[in-house]
Amino acid sequence: MMPIEKSQRLKSLPPYLFKELDRRKEEIRRQGMDIIDLGVGDPDLPTPGHIIEALNRAAADPANHRYPSYTGMETFNAAAADWYKRRFNVDLDPKREVVTLIGSKEGIAHIPLAFIDPGDVALVPSPAYPVYAIGVRFAGGRPHFMDLVREKDFLPDLEAIPGEVAEKARLMFINYPNNPTSAVASRDFFEKVVAFARRYRIIVCHDAAYTEMAFDGYRPMSFLEVPGAKEVGIEFHSLSKTYAMTGWRIGFAVGRAEVVEALGQVKSNIDSGAFQAVQLAGIAALEGDQTCVSKMNEAYQARRDILVEGLLKMGLSLEKPRATFYVWIQVPEGFSSADFAGRLLTQAGVVATPGNGFGEAGEGYVRMALTVNRKRMEEAVKRLRALDFTP
Repeated sequence: MMPIEKSQRLKSLPPYLFKELDRRKEEIRRQGMDIIDLGVGDPDLPTPGHIIEALNRAAADPANHRYPSYTGMETFNAAAADWYKRRFNVDLDPKREVVTLIGSKEGIAHIPLAFIDPGDVALVPSPAYPVYAIGVRFAGGRPHFMDLVREKDFLPDLEAIPGEVAEKARLMFINYPNNPTSAVASRDFFEKVVAFARRYRIIVCHDAAYTEMAFDGYRPMSFLEVPGAKEVGIEFHSLSKTYAMTGWRIGFAVGRAEVVEALGQVKSNIDSGAFQAVQLAGIAALEGDQTCVSKMNEAYQARRDILVEGLLKMGLSLEKPRATFYVWIQVPEGFSSADFAGRLLTQAGVVATPGNGFGEAGEGYVRMALTVNRKRMEEAVKRLRALDFTP
């Protein structure tokens, strides 16, 4: 049998976090335990009916069965630009400042190929969505990790970045509302990011996947609302979490025209664009009644309250999330992230994601997602209360 050798690129990567979680869950399931999965952030709520109806109509039209545009239908890009204007009062040229993505993950993974050469540096938060660092490494670049710590409200300390590192950096990834910490960012922070990016000529890549998942009347802002942000950056948005469309794979990126164009150039050489029927369904989502979004947020908020109240009564340390559908929990003294998550899984059948899976700075935390209904969330809290949190 011919030996098969993987590239050094693949060998250098740790196991993909959620693939490893799936493996461990299946092990426990085979032992007969009922699993309550608060691990992966995949909405359990169904995609709203009017979006499904739009897909059904579009999928039946033979005009949508052919190759789509590499960078998106003009009508979808226009709908994205109009949505940004309504939601954030940000003006965008749909022909130059918007590109359609096959989900925001795809665009985030590909943008380093447009700007990172071997040896170049990108500023990447830790803990963070693993794809930021993976995309940089796949392009031959070197991530410089910006630790997100509770004492700094889980915001990167820009002043702590060495000048010689900042001088070499080509990209900076940020993400607010944040996964996994659920932290939010202020206008003042975004203004500091713009000034930093201008000083060091860095392209800012803001992952804004969770701006529409917010509670208690809080409305997260877009990075592009800050004066000068569109000169230095690009923002990635996704319909996945907002409209419970994770499996549909549709999103978009907006911002400085030259950056958007470069990402589109990479895409035109790698993929063949998003299925037009899905783009037409995306238009229905962006242009339709947004009551469905507020109803989903109400459901997540009710689950958040059950989980947060239960965890606090157990004596665990956490901040009540204002946005995202994640809860970032400090593990009890004497536990590592993996040890604590392992105990929750094996003794209670509750899946939580170890914080160190999001980067070294995530050690000491676990993340729970609000992706089960209220009854199951109450059951999860009941099971956790029965545990002994001494190591």
